[in-house]
Amino acid sequence: MTATSTDPTDVERVERPAGHRWVLGLGWSSLVANMALVVTGAVVRLTGSGLGCPTWPRCTDESYTPHAEYGIHGVIEFGNRLLTFVLAAIAIATFIAAVRTGRRSLIWLALWMGVGIPAQAVIGGITVLTDLNPWIVSLHLICSFLIICLAVRFIQLVVRGDDLPRARGPVVGLAWVVFAAGWVVLYIGTMVTGAGPHAGDADSPRNGLDPAQMSQLHADAVFFFIGATVGLLFAVHAWRQGASARRALWALFAVQIGQGAIGFVQYFTDLPIVLVGFHMLGASLTSAAIAWVLVAVRHPRELEAAEAPVPPTRL
Repeated sequence: MTATSTDPTDVERVERPAGHRWVLGLGWSSLVANMALVVTGAVVRLTGSGLGCPTWPRCTDESYTPHAEYGIHGVIEFGNRLLTFVLAAIAIATFIAAVRTGRRSLIWLALWMGVGIPAQAVIGGITVLTDLNPWIVSLHLICSFLIICLAVRFIQLVVRGDDLPRARGPVVGLAWVVFAAGWVVLYIGTMVTGAGPHAGDADSPRNGLDPAQMSQLHADAVFFFIGATVGLLFAVHAWRQGASARRALWALFAVQIGQGAIGFVQYFTDLPIVLVGFHMLGASLTSAAIAWVLVAVRHPRELEAAEAPVPPTRL
């Protein structure tokens, strides 16, 4: 007598449609490229190159490329602008690949991710034309974080399909609290940046907020964020949500600890640009991690396996 396997993990070993690897690869490319945009944007600001190209859409009034007199600042700012074309190419390829799958969920996500790229370019242009207004710079960064979150959801749907079982109850509600707290931390972080010394150009205005007070507010929000994450981790263990949600939460917790350590060190060492750059990379990782936690808790793999039909036993 033989029987087919009833291992719950078998539900994940399904035949993938043609082009699956391309769509998944493009999803990961979108995620990584938008994280890279956050880091390169930080390099522009931290090196004082925000007005290396003093106008937009051209770099100067006469040329789309920087003149030699603008030096390294022009090269850095122009390089950041060129990354937009890379992002646009990835977004177009992702949308085409999503259309070829015929899955509306992927098409809509790819469309919104794609729309975010020209929106980023326009916001970036407004940033330059307003002499790096810190509130516009903040919006520019938030837009990148939003695209990163969409890319995480895109990857999840590519890997697991559209008809995902949805968990319910207080654990999911707490996951939303963690997600919201993460966004509050990210936004307050942009306000701290707008109040601090790294404006992107020596003559650019600051937002007028007190840097010490904003840093304290940011720290308070981070403490709540970490506390909510720890509470969710205990809840996931208590309600046996499964390993997939725990992995996502431990990854988020690791990012939080790393970000917290960098944040405290950079504050007490007068914000060295290298540490601030790593902190910006951590911010992009945070935006990805909170999205991963939310989708992992709402749609745990273990629930998917539990709802899969059990194959009949063959004699």
